[in-house]
Amino acid sequence: MPSEHQATTSLSFHGAAGTVTGSRYLVQHADKRVLVDCGLFQGHKQLRLRNWAPMPFDAGSIDAVVLTHAHIDHSGFLPALSRKGFRGPIYCSPATRDLCEILLRDSAHLQEEDATFANRHGTSKHRPALPLYAREDVERCLKQFRDVRIDADFSPVPDVNARLARAGHILGACSVRLQTPRTSILFTGDLGRSMDPLLLPPAPATPCDYLVCESTYGDRQHPVVDAETELGDWLRPVCERGGVVVIPSFAVGRAQLLLLYLARLKRSGRLGDVPVFLDSPMAVDASELYRRYRGEHRLGDEECEYLRAATLIHTPEQSRALDRRSGSMIIVSASGMATGGRVVHHLKAFMGDPRNLILLAGFQAPGTRGGALANGATQLRMHGQDFQLRASVGQLRSSSSHADADELLAWMGTLGRPPLTTFVTHGEVAASDTLRYRIEHELGWNARVPEYRETFELSTNDSQQET
Repeated sequence: MPSEHQATTSLSFHGAAGTVTGSRYLVQHADKRVLVDCGLFQGHKQLRLRNWAPMPFDAGSIDAVVLTHAHIDHSGFLPALSRKGFRGPIYCSPATRDLCEILLRDSAHLQEEDATFANRHGTSKHRPALPLYAREDVERCLKQFRDVRIDADFSPVPDVNARLARAGHILGACSVRLQTPRTSILFTGDLGRSMDPLLLPPAPATPCDYLVCESTYGDRQHPVVDAETELGDWLRPVCERGGVVVIPSFAVGRAQLLLLYLARLKRSGRLGDVPVFLDSPMAVDASELYRRYRGEHRLGDEECEYLRAATLIHTPEQSRALDRRSGSMIIVSASGMATGGRVVHHLKAFMGDPRNLILLAGFQAPGTRGGALANGATQLRMHGQDFQLRASVGQLRSSSSHADADELLAWMGTLGRPPLTTFVTHGEVAASDTLRYRIEHELGWNARVPEYRETFELSTNDSQQET
């Protein structure tokens, strides 16, 4: 039998290839398998169906999972993996573990809630409609988590060394570097911005043989816009005419940034005393983690208190009462692409009034309701019914927590030496291919956009072979 140093190492792309969702990268060295991220597919129906399709590998054959961060498109399939037989450890930073506890429980709740609604109202073709996983699957999965310190070596499986490095983006987010006796692979996860108002910048890259780089904004640059000013400019006209602003928001990171901006706008007099409601128990819980992990963000004690400046909505009854409330108000509610959660009910209640505004606060994937709104839809289908859009729709240009194309290239410039291959992933096709072109022509590196389920044998020289 070959020794571990002679054993092959392969990399397979089982998600985030040609799309921004479903991140799942399988690294196999000898007979050991490590999955880097295990995300849920979101967006178009053909993508969502992948969550239900037979897996290309046996869940029980996975020895360990290493998570880059807690967002559902990177962690949301973990309870299903555990349900299907995965029993190994899940390694991640402490903040990622705490956020996953919040996000995965919420994900199961939403799926169970949607299945119950579909069964009650007959809006599903399936009899009965079932959730992808349930809360008991999440609780079993959470017991498999293992905290590891950022910048400390650990071994998820024998003969594979791993290290996490700060990536920005959200609390606890990290890039992941795997080192086998044969080769090294660096996964960016989702890279944050160097001047993010909330989070510390990504750590410089470390040399590697192979780089797996995200490309969410691989075909564009973020505009140079003052984010608070932009938000205030959208809000003031609506509030002055007595309208309601509904902001679909990611519960982790984006909601906290919006609350910070809203508090600053009010304190400076650039926004009147309009009521602000945070209608997302998940966002409320996530905001508390900013107090626990003070060393991972830029906020001081006073600004951490701004995260409590809004009226916090906890119960479903309180949420429904907002839809009956009269007068101007600002509602920040999950989910960020309006794929589910309480914000869907607020859209139903307020999108039909031309005085109101639906303000999109981040990237909107194709196939989501947020993506439809961003592309000019005049109606939305929610809970089996079509609702006409008469409210205005806006989109913030300056609130992204993802590095843009220039920032990604600048970060790659810190590697020190070019990788043998840079795999461009986690982006729509145009974004990934545009970044690939720039990597090849501006950095002079070998780059390619892998296809879904494509596998590569890795080596420490240029003779890599595709399988």
